[in-house]
Amino acid sequence: MFPINNLVLIEVGKIIIPFIQIFGIYIIFFGHLSPGGGFAGGTIIGASLILYRIVFGSEKIKDKLNYINLMMLICGALIFYGILKGYSFISGGAHLNLPQIPIGTPGNILSGRYLLPLNISVGIVVAVTVYILFTLFYEGEI
Repeated sequence: MFPINNLVLIEVGKIIIPFIQIFGIYIIFFGHLSPGGGFAGGTIIGASLILYRIVFGSEKIKDKLNYINLMMLICGALIFYGILKGYSFISGGAHLNLPQIPIGTPGNILSGRYLLPLNISVGIVVAVTVYILFTLFYEGEI
């Protein structure tokens, strides 16, 4: 699709899209302390990518978010999630005294042990999946 040639929409998009993405990152990072998490934050970031593609067109975003880069992001996040979750199952479930991430002070961002890295990887997977599904249904290609 071609970009929308509405100057007001483009200028508002330049202002509001970064704030939407920052809010999605906030939801991902503080998901283990408040309502939210990787899925909710990833959905917000995916919606901001969809808005960016609608406002500025597919040609402007294709050089950064092409198919290869999207697949590398999603596969890397899934592999990281699997390794970290498998390690936490082995080290915690088998009662082995392997090195662990410290628990930290309750209420701080680093107090959830494995929850923050897992939320980040889930957020990446959800954001990329939402964006890919939109582009496939809207234009038929990524």
